[in-house]
Amino acid sequence: MSSLPRLDNRRIGSSTQNGSMQFVRRRRTLIAWGFSLPFVVVFAIFMLIPLLASLLMSFTDITARDIQTPFNVNVTGLSNYIHLFQDPRYLHSLGTTGMFVIVGLPLTMIVALAFAMALNKGLRHLNAFFRALFYAPVVASTVAVSVVWRYILQQDGLLNTILAFVGIQGPDWLHDTRTALPALMIMTLWRNMGTLMIIFLAGLQSISEEVLEAAQMDGASQWRTFCSITLPLLKPTLLLGAVLQSVVYLQFFEESFVMTQGGPLDSTLSASYYIYEKFGFGQYGISSAASYVLFIIIAVVSLLQFKILKSED
Repeated sequence: MSSLPRLDNRRIGSSTQNGSMQFVRRRRTLIAWGFSLPFVVVFAIFMLIPLLASLLMSFTDITARDIQTPFNVNVTGLSNYIHLFQDPRYLHSLGTTGMFVIVGLPLTMIVALAFAMALNKGLRHLNAFFRALFYAPVVASTVAVSVVWRYILQQDGLLNTILAFVGIQGPDWLHDTRTALPALMIMTLWRNMGTLMIIFLAGLQSISEEVLEAAQMDGASQWRTFCSITLPLLKPTLLLGAVLQSVVYLQFFEESFVMTQGGPLDSTLSASYYIYEKFGFGQYGISSAASYVLFIIIAVVSLLQFKILKSED
């Protein structure tokens, strides 16, 4: 008489346990997707679809009159991108934007770091007051701030009135090609310095006091301590500030729009203002192409900053 096969209780128990764990994982996955679905839908409708649509538009000759009949537009390939780099005005806007970043970003970081160090070493019980004071321009409306600065920098404005008291005749800051872009840089530095100051102050306060005291005991001067200890330990913080602020400066638009309208003689024409103008003229294909060129520039600049300032850690 043949014997019946014996069941392995351990194998059955293990199989049952694995099935139960898989069920729990699927259930958790479905719950996670259920909570994420509202965001995914909103992101797809208001971000992903417009991004893909603008990318497709950059390879067409679509204009404002073609909106009602979008399927009648012609695919032109890379002609919009070629047109951009053959347009002296667009190349000039890239140069203006590059100058704004190359000069304005280091100045903003230096000033912000100086104020952060002053607050870190100064009267600690007044830190909250000074943080709020320096950060106030950041939370203020860019348009409102630009309007105020436009009255300050006009020919009979507050700045030239103060200079006249000491016998200096100030220029027409916003209508002179030599001073318009530097004036916007100064205003932008004043407005954005507070963000970097808060970031740098947090980085400075994370540095151990024992390390700084050890350097002082070894006879290191304050400048030597700053160059050999403080700056290396601030590399991650400097990287964060540089990336965040360079993205802001590469997209600067409101200041130029409100204060100078890109003038005088396109001396403050930024890449973002050029995109705005082309979109306003109904040249949607070229405007979309210019937007993606700016996106690529921002990505490349950010990667270079990560490469240059990357911490050894």
